[in-house]
Amino acid sequence: MDATNPVEILLVEDNPADVELTLRALKKHNLANQVQVVSDGAQALDYLFGTGAFSGQNKPRPPKVVFLDLKLPKVDGREVLKRMKSDEQTRTIPVVVLTSSQEESDIVASYKLGVNSYVVKPLDFDKFVESVAELGMYWLLLNQAPV
Repeated sequence: MDATNPVEILLVEDNPADVELTLRALKKHNLANQVQVVSDGAQALDYLFGTGAFSGQNKPRPPKVVFLDLKLPKVDGREVLKRMKSDEQTRTIPVVVLTSSQEESDIVASYKLGVNSYVVKPLDFDKFVESVAELGMYWLLLNQAPV
């Protein structure tokens, strides 16, 4: 993605089926044109901070929202959230935890780390698609973020 086609959603998800469902839901509502997908927490941090595979590229504008799974390889979602919310350049990027975990400890820890929303992935296909579409519409179209 370049400055003329900025990323609006950074999708951090290691399950290919969930990536496909999420992209399908966003596409159905014309929200999938500017999505960057990364499959682990290390890639997410590299993208957000312009390091690793994303170093040396023109620094992209930050995404409007990050959809973040918690259970990730390399660096887990809690650590990604912690790093994002503790850094001046990424602190204001809204983060939605989109996960299968209904554990109270995960919910509490995520909010203590500064998550903006915590959504448990519905198991039903239609409800999953509806939930992702609603999240996309809210965070991309309704929410007013600082520039």
